[in-house]
Amino acid sequence: MVRLNPFSKREKTVAVVRLSGVIAAGSRGGLSDESLAPLIEKAFSRGKPSAVALILNSPGGSPVQSALIGARIRRLADDKNIPVFAFVEDVAASGGYWLAASADEIFVDRSSIVGSIGVISAGFGAQDFIARHGIERRVHTAGKSKSMMDPFRPEKEEDVARLSSMLEQIHEVFIDHVKTRRGAKLAEDQDLFTGEIWVGQKAIEVGLADTVGHLVPEMKKRFGEKVRFRRYEQRRSMWRRFGASLSQDALAGLEERASFARFGL
Repeated sequence: MVRLNPFSKREKTVAVVRLSGVIAAGSRGGLSDESLAPLIEKAFSRGKPSAVALILNSPGGSPVQSALIGARIRRLADDKNIPVFAFVEDVAASGGYWLAASADEIFVDRSSIVGSIGVISAGFGAQDFIARHGIERRVHTAGKSKSMMDPFRPEKEEDVARLSSMLEQIHEVFIDHVKTRRGAKLAEDQDLFTGEIWVGQKAIEVGLADTVGHLVPEMKKRFGEKVRFRRYEQRRSMWRRFGASLSQDALAGLEERASFARFGL
């Protein structure tokens, strides 16, 4: 009969949470606070881990969802006194970098892309197209600011000014988060908040990352050769596995590829 020795030294465990994809509320297969909450909560709570490691590969997305996910990570890390390490794969840009900055240390590959600390709003204008096809746009509102940036009407200067003000406010929140999390590590002689991106060693030099390193060897250095890894990642539902909603999945896939393509990936 095998007996457990209560005095034996327990092997240390690192909970590994994969955060891969575009950040958006209600996205199919993407990252949102609602979809990630059970994983993140379990990662910090199950088996008293020595650390939580975030595997990051995200071009960004919703600033609100980024903030909610990052806040959840920090709240649990502080409440349970568990260190958090971020390991960037291909890219952690924009909202992806927000998540990386929620960790205590950021590791990158020599070719990882990080940064893009800015805010973007993209749309289209189709007023000439519908006019050529004899289509009339009819919009009725109560409140002069209710209809803003209508893609089927000519762009208005006051709408652009209003949108720019909104983007600037969100940008300031992003900057504050990075400064709060990275502090004195940030290079003082460079403007890091223009939306620019950095690769590998350059990201380390400007203070947006700490060092080059990969999950397994780095965690073994910290917690010993026998450290165990407990992995958590989002799973597709049974319907998605068997091909349900193929059109929606295809569209979501195209949107995600377009987001990664902005960084040449």
